[in-house]
Amino acid sequence: MSIAMLAIAAVLLALERVCYIVIARAPDLVIVLCTRLGWTREDAPIAVVEGLFYAFKALQLSVFVAWCYAHGGEFPWPRYHDLFVTGLAAALALVGQVLVFATFYRLGRIGVFFGDQLGYVVRRCREFPFSLLSHPQYVGTVLTIWGGFLLVRFPHDDWYVLPVLETIYYLAGIWLEVPDRRYRTRYASITFKMRSLASRLIEGSERSRPT
Repeated sequence: MSIAMLAIAAVLLALERVCYIVIARAPDLVIVLCTRLGWTREDAPIAVVEGLFYAFKALQLSVFVAWCYAHGGEFPWPRYHDLFVTGLAAALALVGQVLVFATFYRLGRIGVFFGDQLGYVVRRCREFPFSLLSHPQYVGTVLTIWGGFLLVRFPHDDWYVLPVLETIYYLAGIWLEVPDRRYRTRYASITFKMRSLASRLIEGSERSRPT
């Protein structure tokens, strides 16, 4: 296993978690960004987070493929295993994706992409998969990663390295991706504060324009 490759993968995969922690704990930064860029659509903050989500998923997949190629010398196609290993990998990936898609279905676009922290009204969901897990999307993603690497890299010595790393990162996200104290108790006030901030920024930019 390449230590240099592990270090690079660790840094690249950490970018997603760091970004989401910042958004969750300081959501007003997203509002300021949208205002300064002149994005006036009502869902502009959600669109920013959504764009980051897809960009980070592309980066994550690229890191996984590069890791497998660097250690296996070929594109990571599924390898031949006995029935138990193949079945376990498929079951992990299937359960994981069910949890991820169920989360998107229950919360919708706004709820998934930090809508509550960004000041949108998001209904508290208690139906499946939230009836079983507090963070089904993250659990589902981790299960999918384990299933994928079990399928394409097992039994090589490096097969578990990135799944362990991602498990640590997602657990850190669950713990750290919580609103800062001033946002924890009254989400309703977030909308007022952010809209007021946006109004002040827009007003300031209008005053600074030449007449």
